[in-house]
Amino acid sequence: MKKTDPRYGAYVRILQEELVPAMGCTEPVAIAFACASARDLLGRLPDRALIRVSGNIIKNVKSVVVPNTGGGRGISTAAAIGFVVGNAGRELQVISAVTDQQRAEMTRLLENCPMEVSPTEGPEVFDILVEAYGEGHCARVRITGFHTNVVLRELDGQVLESSPQVETGPSKESELLTVEGILDFADTADLGDVKETLDRQIAFNCAIRDEGLTGKWGAAIGCTLLRCYGSADVAVRARAAAAAGSDARMGGCELPVIINSGSGNQGMTASLPVIEYARELGCSCEARYRALLVSNLITVHLKSGIGRLSAYCGAVSAGCAAGSAIAYLHGGGFKEVAHTLVNSLAIVSGIICDGAKPSCAAKIASAVDAGIVGWQMYRDGQQFYAGDGIVRKGVEETIKTVSRVGREGMADTDWEILQIMTEKV
Repeated sequence: MKKTDPRYGAYVRILQEELVPAMGCTEPVAIAFACASARDLLGRLPDRALIRVSGNIIKNVKSVVVPNTGGGRGISTAAAIGFVVGNAGRELQVISAVTDQQRAEMTRLLENCPMEVSPTEGPEVFDILVEAYGEGHCARVRITGFHTNVVLRELDGQVLESSPQVETGPSKESELLTVEGILDFADTADLGDVKETLDRQIAFNCAIRDEGLTGKWGAAIGCTLLRCYGSADVAVRARAAAAAGSDARMGGCELPVIINSGSGNQGMTASLPVIEYARELGCSCEARYRALLVSNLITVHLKSGIGRLSAYCGAVSAGCAAGSAIAYLHGGGFKEVAHTLVNSLAIVSGIICDGAKPSCAAKIASAVDAGIVGWQMYRDGQQFYAGDGIVRKGVEETIKTVSRVGREGMADTDWEILQIMTEKV
């Protein structure tokens, strides 16, 4: 792919927009970011606050630990730490630097500041509206579509900033993605255009992987895999690496990760298995970079049709993309990568997303395993064919059916999951 091809610049921009750092699970951090923005407008801590969020935000904030809060969970915790810390300019790293004094202040705010939390009534899947009141003033901030897409900033009824709502993500350029185009880009890209982005992904995500492998976080899925199956097999290590990163992240680890499609779990799943296989195969740094381009961009391609949040587990997209990149590391071209992707999607599409929590690590392990099995199947002359369930002829047609299942078919499932999660147990 030549640099003059419109897709080239688009693919580089997609990587720069999607592969960004975040500290903490991105949905509670988005709430903290919205509240920090409201605090900046109000100029003080609020006396009371209204926080309205869409169902998928409720789902993804309910059970996950918010970093730097002393183990706190839930919307009110995420809101309180955002109000206390302020500094919305840090976006998804808004709570990456919290002092002991600020943690104590957060506790006092939770005790003394009434926070009314309720679901939004609109159709938006990703929606956060914060109203903060103090000394007779009211600041309103709304985020819609994706984690940093502020569509409204308002103080005392005066609109300071208003922008169009974006439903699917920061860039419509993802519509230019195809598996064939991604491979062309990965084969020919000037690595100087992407090296900084990928180096940061490697450094950040490997660091949290190592922390997860200490076994101190979550359900310790990564450690369990290594303990039960040993570390001799690269396929086990690849699953364990991605799971361990999630163990730490879902447990509230205070290390940042590089996300993909708005998700830290997806960012780790798309990268860590590929890094593990590249090391096992003795691949050059260049080969590792190019395989990471395959995995990251296929993840974005798959997720762009489904949407940021849904009942379809995002780890499936990233795990299947990682399997495709593993096929690429073994010398695979379009045929091998496309069949690996179709095989793996046929295996695990349909895993539900029931929010961010420790079991995400186990789902990640299953998704990575499916990606690897998808490659092993095709390498051994086996594949799933058009008409086998949701599989269609051609990789792009199969991606369309998976998108349809995740975006439309699982809408009622998403609602039912939320009802179950909000019932008293």
